[in-house]
Amino acid sequence: MDTIWRYSENDPLLFTKINFWIFFAVVLAIYALVFRKKQLRNAVLFGLSVYFYYKTGGYFFILLLFSTVTDFYFGLSIDRQTVPQRRKLFLLGSIAVNLAVLFYFKYAYFLTDVLNGLLGASIEPINYLALWSNWLTGSHLNTAQILLPVGISFYTFQTMSYTIDVYRRHVKPITSIIDFGFYVTFFPPLVAGPIVRASQFVPQLYRNYQVSSKDFSIAVFLILCGLIKKIAIADYISINFVDRVFDSPFLYSGFENLLAVYGYAIQIYCDFSGYTNIAIGVAMLLGFQLPQNFNSPYKATNISDFWRRWHISLSSWLKDYLYIPLGGNRHGWKRMYIALMLTMLIGGLWHGANNKFILWGGLHGLALCLHKAWRTLRPQPLQHPINLRYLSAFLTFHFVCFAWIFFRADSMDTAYTIIEQILHHFSWSSIFSVIYVNYIVLTMILLTLIIHVLPVHTKEWYQKLFVQTPFVLKFVLIIVLVLLFYQIQITDLQPFIYFQF
Repeated sequence: MDTIWRYSENDPLLFTKINFWIFFAVVLAIYALVFRKKQLRNAVLFGLSVYFYYKTGGYFFILLLFSTVTDFYFGLSIDRQTVPQRRKLFLLGSIAVNLAVLFYFKYAYFLTDVLNGLLGASIEPINYLALWSNWLTGSHLNTAQILLPVGISFYTFQTMSYTIDVYRRHVKPITSIIDFGFYVTFFPPLVAGPIVRASQFVPQLYRNYQVSSKDFSIAVFLILCGLIKKIAIADYISINFVDRVFDSPFLYSGFENLLAVYGYAIQIYCDFSGYTNIAIGVAMLLGFQLPQNFNSPYKATNISDFWRRWHISLSSWLKDYLYIPLGGNRHGWKRMYIALMLTMLIGGLWHGANNKFILWGGLHGLALCLHKAWRTLRPQPLQHPINLRYLSAFLTFHFVCFAWIFFRADSMDTAYTIIEQILHHFSWSSIFSVIYVNYIVLTMILLTLIIHVLPVHTKEWYQKLFVQTPFVLKFVLIIVLVLLFYQIQITDLQPFIYFQF
């Protein structure tokens, strides 16, 4: 019984573990008693969501509550002010607090390394939370190590977007701390997105619960798809091929390194979009709609199209709250290119305080600038024949895969080694033997990519087929898949990639 209330680093509530689904079953049981009373429903889900975060991220739930309380009052203060300068002052206060928390936990080591390099100093970051805990409670926490709270980038951007939208008068402030707390902490998207805007979610707080049988079937379909993507595809590819090549690329031929790059492109998509599918499905069962976060990104025919399809909630956040405020395309082409590069460099830095993420963002920024330049020269899109559209999609996919090398590699040296192996040690003579040895993994990568690029109407057809399937057959399919997932999990279990961001 004690384990129910105690956080265990080795036993977090993950969508891929049975303990989450036990938790969710309890949530549904409690929810069935309160869903008709909106205020009580929001309060109960707020409390359960905080519990979820505690079981997933430990005592950092205090930090989550701190962000919730501060931005709740900043939102109210911004709305109450009639003097523009005071409204802006409270907005800047909100942004400063959010960024200070984010920078401290995520970028302290990066910034001190930069300062030490510039000043020749030897500054060491200090975990002040651990220091205060040791002083107040007599604990013995390590004060020399700053741990990254799970999901901090997601909920920080979410609360920042709220205060900015209140300042812009795009939304009215939430007047109930319970309702605002529920909006910020709602557990399905909490630790890995999608980033939910207040304008999208807040109106749902005051609607009656309504889930049709079709909605229920679609939610179950999304959850099953997400679990298949994560457990049966992403984890399998990772464990059986991608990880070992990226860990020691010099031990493998250039062909194997290239296949590992393709494999990682499929892995990160299935891992992240799988989480999103599950989050959207779980939220639907509770009567809430979350925004789409992926739209077949590897079908993109140019890099701008890719960013309209990949991590949509982040790319739209960066566009609305960074690119446009920096000037966007309203102040000439020089300002536009600077804004675009800064946005993508900051987008790379959002993923982690490491040069490889900055380079990844810079590559995408450069590609976006080149595409903008091309569109300036050719303002009217040409009617390309289908073979040229395929070529454009092929080139876009390979550019994205090239950038993924830096995103995935443990270091810049590892990334350069992978590129070196592909360019100079391809080992054409070993291609057939490599395919023969790894045919299961490679078949899975190929089939996943084929399914990924299927037309929308085909995907809608098999979703509709599942929705129309009799309940008994749905139940049998769920049992079969659960048994399959259980057998796969016995071997190993990989955390979601975006938990580290």
